[in-house]
Amino acid sequence: MINRAKFFNHVRGAVFHGHMTQKQVDGMSTILDAWESDKRMRDLRWLAYMLGTAYHETAATMQPIKEFGSVAYFTRNYDVMGRRPDVARKMGNTEPGDGPRYCGRGFIQNTWKINYLRGGQEIGLGTALVENPDLALEPGIAARLMFEGMTRRDIEFEDHTAPGQWTFTGRALEDYFNDTTEDWVGARRIINGTDHAEMIADTARDFYDAMYES
Repeated sequence: MINRAKFFNHVRGAVFHGHMTQKQVDGMSTILDAWESDKRMRDLRWLAYMLGTAYHETAATMQPIKEFGSVAYFTRNYDVMGRRPDVARKMGNTEPGDGPRYCGRGFIQNTWKINYLRGGQEIGLGTALVENPDLALEPGIAARLMFEGMTRRDIEFEDHTAPGQWTFTGRALEDYFNDTTEDWVGARRIINGTDHAEMIADTARDFYDAMYES
């Protein structure tokens, strides 16, 4: 168990430049609660990297957010009426309007209809995320989606409601943090190639240090 008082005291200075809002504390507490209740989670480096990623993906709010952008932007990038209709169909966005409806949400941006379906199935919500995508903005749900997406590789569904696998990129935290490997920079490939990889690595290390301060 992480000593929350010491943990928050450390990250207040090391990560948040001396000041945290109650919402930032609440968001991190939700992630810590989910971690401590999930018996599969064992390596604190995984937790630290997820916190560092959430810090970046939520613009430091530590609250699940909706992807920044306009309806026109989401239509252009994710919709069957946009610039990549074949990709949109492959990812389940088959109807006009699916692009804005299934844009990114969460601590880690869950995007595309097929991922709302598969992610919801994996955490026991069935089709609820497809029917109400804003559920991915609820902190407890967002934390579970982040855990599954970053720790699993390929997930097959026996009912074949969504052919293929659900995973963010096919890479998992265990690939970068295990008994022989510790790759804080390379772990960014779990989410998005090498985008801001060094910055996220530094933040994740600060979170990791805070766990041992506690």
